[in-house]
Amino acid sequence: MSDEITVVEEFESRRVGYGLNPWAELRYNIFVPEAKDTYHEAYFAMLGALPQIGFDLYGDSSIFLPLTDSTVEPKGHLLWGGVAYYGTLRTDEPAFAFDTGGGTQHITQSRETVGKYAPPGKTAPDFKGAIGVTADSIEGVDVPVPVYQFSETHFKPDQEITDSYKRTVYVLTGCVNSQTFKGFEPGECLFLGVLGTRRGVGPWELNYRFAASPNVTDLKVGDIVGIEKRGWDYLWVRYADTVDTEAKVLVKRPQFVFVERVSDYGDLNDLGI
Repeated sequence: MSDEITVVEEFESRRVGYGLNPWAELRYNIFVPEAKDTYHEAYFAMLGALPQIGFDLYGDSSIFLPLTDSTVEPKGHLLWGGVAYYGTLRTDEPAFAFDTGGGTQHITQSRETVGKYAPPGKTAPDFKGAIGVTADSIEGVDVPVPVYQFSETHFKPDQEITDSYKRTVYVLTGCVNSQTFKGFEPGECLFLGVLGTRRGVGPWELNYRFAASPNVTDLKVGDIVGIEKRGWDYLWVRYADTVDTEAKVLVKRPQFVFVERVSDYGDLNDLGI
């Protein structure tokens, strides 16, 4: 036998899978001389025989799959078997996702009263947009509201995830942005928290979750105008009894509007993403 190692691709080689996560498997027989009958000699000989720029998935040089794993094992006297696996590598690039499904909100005021109806000889009272008015209360209605939910997954080395950083993330959870953050004006972006995981000695995988609601200006409630409300502030209306002179009935109408800050503010840029 020659003193050189011979690497021959097996007939059963070139198993290939296509789709969203393409892969390929190449199999080799590695013939070694007595003096080189070791795992390392066989392994490095196989590596030298592999396609150097990756596996040509379609045979037209349009996509090359990178080598993801390889191994060799003894098959007989002076004979080793080797397998090389090609596929998509995990990347530590950030990943992004979003959802515009929105949420719901209980409101007591409509944007506009588009119709009022009464029996002959009667006039429907004007409640100035109040919804579900009864003798004692304003019942209101639950409606969908625009809420933009999104998440970002980032990979950070272990030395960056210090106790100080964990506390920063903890303190900011539930906070609304006090400064412009990822294109959102102050008051629009709510930080919902982060899920952090780490495997072995690898980097931390951190999934940050947010929700955004737009700031609004020049709102009108009944006859009250010029109302400003940041995205995550809460607006409520105080109603009072008054007489509708046209309908000649006692009605409840908006008397005052209050905008309440219900969340703490923080600089979400301190998240470092």
